[in-house]
Amino acid sequence: MSVSVEPTSVDPSPDKSAPANASGDANASARPFEGESVRPSEGETAEVLRPHAEVTFAAELAALAAQDDRPRPVRWRLSPWAVATYLLGGTLPDGTVITPKYVGPRRIVEVAVTTLATDRALLLLGVPGTAKTWVSEHLAAAVSGDSTLLVQGTAGTPEEAIRYGWNYAQLLAHGPSRDALVPSPVMRAMAEGMTARVEELTRVPADVQDTLITILSEKTLPIPELGQEVQAVRGFNLIATANDRDRGVNELSSALRRRFNTVVLPLPESADAEVDIVSRRVDQIGRSLDLPAVPDGVDEIRRVVTVFRELRDGVTTDGRTKLKSPSGTLSTAEAISVVTNGLALAAHFGDGVLRASDVAAGILGAVVRDPAADRVIWQEYLEAVVRERDGWMDFYRACREVSA
Repeated sequence: MSVSVEPTSVDPSPDKSAPANASGDANASARPFEGESVRPSEGETAEVLRPHAEVTFAAELAALAAQDDRPRPVRWRLSPWAVATYLLGGTLPDGTVITPKYVGPRRIVEVAVTTLATDRALLLLGVPGTAKTWVSEHLAAAVSGDSTLLVQGTAGTPEEAIRYGWNYAQLLAHGPSRDALVPSPVMRAMAEGMTARVEELTRVPADVQDTLITILSEKTLPIPELGQEVQAVRGFNLIATANDRDRGVNELSSALRRRFNTVVLPLPESADAEVDIVSRRVDQIGRSLDLPAVPDGVDEIRRVVTVFRELRDGVTTDGRTKLKSPSGTLSTAEAISVVTNGLALAAHFGDGVLRASDVAAGILGAVVRDPAADRVIWQEYLEAVVRERDGWMDFYRACREVSA
């Protein structure tokens, strides 16, 4: 007969100590925002190329926690209101400014946060570049103080990545035992009452996807080799992301889809909103890479966003000219990449100011994915739209030069 495995029995740390909130106040934090001892120290953080969200925004999370007097679900670091404020931004009573992590409809964030406070898992769905991974990371950071309990979905993701694996040296020497068991991020989240993340769920093989059904419906993970099971403690939940463009790759079964509340993340509603998103994100990346300040290149950012939106929508901004759309997604994430690369060119091979010549090659690479069909679409767009647009002649010449 199965027996419940205590959270300490699957804790991968050497001393098998219980989570910090295993006793006492149920709302006590599971982990400090600064991270466990295996994380980079404060002095080392500056050398990390991309610190985790809970490290980068530790000061904001701590400020929110200090002033958050609203009810918190068990083992949550913040109340649902504070989690939404962390993602959407705002100003706290003491004057602390919380920077927005997601620019979009507030209701979408509120629904996502509320879902995590229930027994339903959350599925973030959308086209590429709509910040699904970004939102899932920040949700986990704000709710649990740890965004690292992550399973990256690919065509080769094995069942062990979601359930558990084995230390084969221990297994061969002593047979199946708790010491030989290697918990997955999902198992650890269940045992510790944390938030687990599964990225690109529809890229995971169907039989591996279905491993989640028992976890999400029964909140248990059987370990038949030991005659035991891990039962999820309060605070556990799971965030998955899926890509609209992957529809048909490994569709979710109806049984698994029913275990999720689905939140669709849309593309930015307006060009101004998208310019704001690109500018904010490029500024964050640029600071870590010592690149020029974004304000010096806002005009070029707006051009990149305009090109992407027009080709993506199949019509010019004024609605007068219909366009053919290329095969690529031309997402906000790709616009961020194009501008970041352009800033690097401006910094290392220019005068430090972002210009049309710095972004032209990046735009070409993003638009022309199919060398035959996409190149024709791009050339038509340059001649029919860009060439005739007032104030865009430098952009037209730069794009013609790299397209030749």
